[in-house]
Amino acid sequence: MLFDSSIRKELARSFGATVVVLVTVVMTMMLIRTLGQAYKGSVSPSDVLLVMGLTVLGQLPMILGLGLFVAVVGTLSRMYRDSEMVIWFAAGQGMASLLRPLLRFAWPVIAVTAALGLLILPWSNQQIEQIKSEFEQRSDIDRIAPGEFQESAGGTRVFFIDKDTPSDMAASNVFIVTNERGRESVTSARGARLEIIKGERVAVLSDGQRMETQASDGGVKISEFKEYGTQMGGSGSRAAAEELAARSTPTHLLVQRTEPIFRAELGWRLGLPLAALNFVILGLAVASVNPRAGGSSSLMIALFAFIVYYNLMTLAESWVAASKLSMPTMAGLLHGGTLVIGLLVLAARHNRWSLRDLWRKRNRSPELPA
Repeated sequence: MLFDSSIRKELARSFGATVVVLVTVVMTMMLIRTLGQAYKGSVSPSDVLLVMGLTVLGQLPMILGLGLFVAVVGTLSRMYRDSEMVIWFAAGQGMASLLRPLLRFAWPVIAVTAALGLLILPWSNQQIEQIKSEFEQRSDIDRIAPGEFQESAGGTRVFFIDKDTPSDMAASNVFIVTNERGRESVTSARGARLEIIKGERVAVLSDGQRMETQASDGGVKISEFKEYGTQMGGSGSRAAAEELAARSTPTHLLVQRTEPIFRAELGWRLGLPLAALNFVILGLAVASVNPRAGGSSSLMIALFAFIVYYNLMTLAESWVAASKLSMPTMAGLLHGGTLVIGLLVLAARHNRWSLRDLWRKRNRSPELPA
């Protein structure tokens, strides 16, 4: 009883400190990423903190998995380094006896990871895409700030209008630079007004000049106009829309879909709690056994194993989306294979098997009778 409670208390302290550090790091990274999206015009500047919070919430399953892994490896390595494990082993506690207190501590974390991956992750993705969609549905005219150069949502146009604008539907001294389809055009006009033509927003420029340059041969075409209309807004990619739809679909609806991209997303969500369970067993397997060795080596191995594991999950997800693997096959090969490897290493350490001893037993010659 003392053995279980002492390990769980130290695991709780280490896990809490690790999660706080990881959340702080991820929040900083997501803040920089979200600010970049706001600068490019994908997110409204007023929604930066909201999008950052929802993104961090979606990253919590991976954060909890890594925090659990680091807590297990760090705690056991510290006990080995301080020779505490020698005392427990002398009291009759083997490597297999460590698995029970570790799982008793880890099962609430695994349950929370499953809830976050299956319920909260699609909800956060849906909220983020809704915020981005509402902002991107605004026309490029709505994005323009008088007296400032402003880039369009697709990044293909740059606008400038004078500070002295007659109204929200009209502007004066308009300057537009467009770069798309191998052509670059520079358009300037004395005035502009916004009209709705066949349900589309069109900016009608008046009394201006347009200079068009071909990127292929460098040809220049200059024209003047009394009125010139240009459509405002852009269109998204179909493949990207399907991927966003899969990531935003609730899990109970995702189970009913048979398309590969939806099966891949379901496999990713189900793999998050399975990965957290495997991290507990792998953490017990890779913990340092040399009391004179530093704890940094075990932590480096843990971080390397975490990176490899999640890269394999990403690769497996892409294979399922490309119909190269089925979702059950992917789960069996990746998560089931990792579980088997971890249990084999744990059994070898519990029974103190080594390749050298097995080799000696195999090559030992039988004794001749006297």
